[in-house]
Amino acid sequence: MEYYPVVVQAVAGPGKTVYAYFSDGQIKQYDMAPAIEHGGVFAPLKDADFFVQRLTVLNDTVAWDVSGHYDPRSCIDIDPFEVYAAESVSDPLMG
Repeated sequence: MEYYPVVVQAVAGPGKTVYAYFSDGQIKQYDMAPAIEHGGVFAPLKDADFFVQRLTVLNDTVAWDVSGHYDPRSCIDIDPFEVYAAESVSDPLMG
């Protein structure tokens, strides 16, 4: 059976990267910079405070809470399969 990636924690990394912690123990570092450069739905992520403070997990993936109410219908979320395909890294929180 194929693993369906489920993000359990998301932490802002350097620049416009995100560390995504998956239910299978994998930790991936995902670079949001290319998407942010395209603008559109990702335009709010240019703001550093919004990027860090609104980063969360919604819809089982990396997301940004747009409404401030943790509404899974009002967020910017990233396909969990795309995030899971990113580079695996060691836990940055373990220093």
